[in-house]
Amino acid sequence: MSVRESLHNRPARVLVVSSSGKDTESITSLIKSVNIADINYAESVVGTRSFLSSSEFDIIIINAPLDVEVGDKLAIDITKQNGRAVIILLVKDEDYDELSKKLNPYGILILSKPITERLFVQTLNIAVSIYAKIKSIRNETDTLRTKIDDMKIIDRAKLILMQYIGMPEKQAHRYIEKQAMDLRITKREAAENILKTYEQ
Repeated sequence: MSVRESLHNRPARVLVVSSSGKDTESITSLIKSVNIADINYAESVVGTRSFLSSSEFDIIIINAPLDVEVGDKLAIDITKQNGRAVIILLVKDEDYDELSKKLNPYGILILSKPITERLFVQTLNIAVSIYAKIKSIRNETDTLRTKIDDMKIIDRAKLILMQYIGMPEKQAHRYIEKQAMDLRITKREAAENILKTYEQ
């Protein structure tokens, strides 16, 4: 799947962090070339932290250096606080080796400037793929968490039926299933109805 297809199938929110207006224009042009329309901007470390406190992004591009730091500390902090975003750090060529050793363990993508359009697009493609995998894992985790929560509620309802009505466990389980079928609701909803009735 090409980067254009990947981005078309999954809308991407991008945050560009750059203190240089000229670099911001160049980066924006490259991002738009792969059909990403939702591009947001921050010019400083403080502005970025404020932005991230109220918004979430798929990809964050940091153009180093920033106003008060190189950008590596910001990249690490974002990674620790928000594992869902993929970060691309653009650095001066002379800083590349040192920052690569420092940031590679955090999964931060690093490019040395000046950057060719081809390399930038390839890196953006990698970032999209990484984010897609992260999103898939998060969805699987959320699904598993929901199933566990469902089981806990259903088990509580079964225990209520066993305590208050004296049903054996298997009968209590069948009762919840039958309620769900008869009322055309989920077993969790049937269990919640039982809990509302007996736990008031």
